[in-house]
Amino acid sequence: MRRALEFLFTRALRSRLGVALVIAVLVFGVIGAARLISDSADPAEGLSSRPDRPITTVDPAAGDDGVLNSAAPPPPVTSPGARTPEQIAERFAAAWLGRPGMTAEEWQAGLRPLSTSALSEKLTGVEPESVPAETVTGPPTMRERSETFVELLLPLDSGRLRLELVTSDDGWLVDVLDWERP
Repeated sequence: MRRALEFLFTRALRSRLGVALVIAVLVFGVIGAARLISDSADPAEGLSSRPDRPITTVDPAAGDDGVLNSAAPPPPVTSPGARTPEQIAERFAAAWLGRPGMTAEEWQAGLRPLSTSALSEKLTGVEPESVPAETVTGPPTMRERSETFVELLLPLDSGRLRLELVTSDDGWLVDVLDWERP
């Protein structure tokens, strides 16, 4: 008996396996004691604080409260005589595609009147040779988001050009330029 106790305290409890066994015995002991004390007929009851019915935060009779709205967004507002978002997108795409031998300054100057100052700043230092397409292959497709914001997709020979246009005092301007490969 003395050797067994000596082995237990000098070797077994000082090893990782011995410590893990002691912790496991303690955990199972606490769980068993809690189950005996709770004396619950239903195992779902006990220490849980779950509600017994669904929590509602919105009046179910109030109508559609979802993020997705089934109503069509309002059409974009364009001043009489001003260019439409589609026309601006086509002009921007033509300027973005550029022409052979065009310098970076000429390319930037062609894009500047059609884009916001934020986009013009992002395009600073970009070379026209880095444009991954050469021609527009179809008409733009417009997704109306609001009266002052639209998204246009233009099919090109090697992908799609996605433009986000916003309205300003100067009319519609391209604010975001994105390239989508097929």
